[in-house]
Amino acid sequence: MSKHPTRGSIPSMETSGEALKDETVIVVLGASGDLAKKKTFPALFALFQQGFLPKDAHIVGYARTKMDEQEFHKRETQYLKKSSDDEELAKKFDSDVEEFKKISTYVSGPYDEDSGFQELLKHIEELEGKREGKGQNRVFYMALPPSVFTVVAAGLKKNCYSKNGINRIIIEKPFGKDLESCREMMSALKAEWAENETYRIDHYLGKEMIKNMLVMRFGNVVLDASFNRSFISNIQITFKEPFGTEGRGGYFDEFGIIRDVCQNHLMQTLSVLAMERPVSFSAEDIRDEKVKVLRCIPPIKREDVLLGQYTASGDKPGYHDDDTVPKDSVSPTFAAMVLWVNNPRWEGVPFIMKAGKGLSRSHSVLIASQSLTRT
Repeated sequence: MSKHPTRGSIPSMETSGEALKDETVIVVLGASGDLAKKKTFPALFALFQQGFLPKDAHIVGYARTKMDEQEFHKRETQYLKKSSDDEELAKKFDSDVEEFKKISTYVSGPYDEDSGFQELLKHIEELEGKREGKGQNRVFYMALPPSVFTVVAAGLKKNCYSKNGINRIIIEKPFGKDLESCREMMSALKAEWAENETYRIDHYLGKEMIKNMLVMRFGNVVLDASFNRSFISNIQITFKEPFGTEGRGGYFDEFGIIRDVCQNHLMQTLSVLAMERPVSFSAEDIRDEKVKVLRCIPPIKREDVLLGQYTASGDKPGYHDDDTVPKDSVSPTFAAMVLWVNNPRWEGVPFIMKAGKGLSRSHSVLIASQSLTRT
């Protein structure tokens, strides 16, 4: 069989890594937290409903919180929603939820001790022993604060790594607090896990609005041709949440709105919006074009930034009213800033980024203001 690429193909479009199609155990670490309840489990349920999970998949929640299986299932299914655009899926929602519970179990244990991971391994092996297949594929999804990423990654590699199947470890943003801590984290992860086993993700990129941006930009020739400094006077990217920290102040205060939302969610949005057409729509080629955009952005000036904290309004408590928030905290819950992309397409066009908690409504919007007089 020829090893040469097919005529007309692009090497970066070729699949790198094996697809997980056979029996797989998916371990969600941090299963009792907000990220798992509101994002991870609903995403897994959507894949389960649509038949996209690997064959005979099993989901294992792992966290420090001690709870029985009934309580875990209650938390796991708390934020599941009926499909609004598929009547067939909506009709069988209740029965699918019950089936989803049947493939889900829970193990409690510490993140920094081998004993916890050994209990987790024991449970995984029990599940794998009940199945007829030979595969022992394992996916470890870390819905955890970045402060424990490296410790957990090392514990998983030492105690729970499958020697007879495919392994994947998935980490969520933020990847450290600054460049130095990010580099330290990545170095520690690479010491334990191979690059093709490690997946770094930002769940915001799964939003329909973001996924459709590529089609909107490059599928419409007229729009793409007019998406530049000659026709656009400014671009606004806004992210609003009507609720505050609600007991998560300990985590949020360590990072603030800039590291929690702006530096990842909104910068990803900006880079997709501003990038040039990639060679292909493979992950690598899209990443390369996004990096080119980021390299064109100079450091943000202090005078181009506005920061703030939400205060009490009516029956809604203020940021400092949250018992988990330090009373002397100056961590911002609101940020507005102006960024510039210094390349031929966007030279002189301000990108205005706004994000905040405890605001008037839930709102995510992109506004590109047209200018007919700009040259």
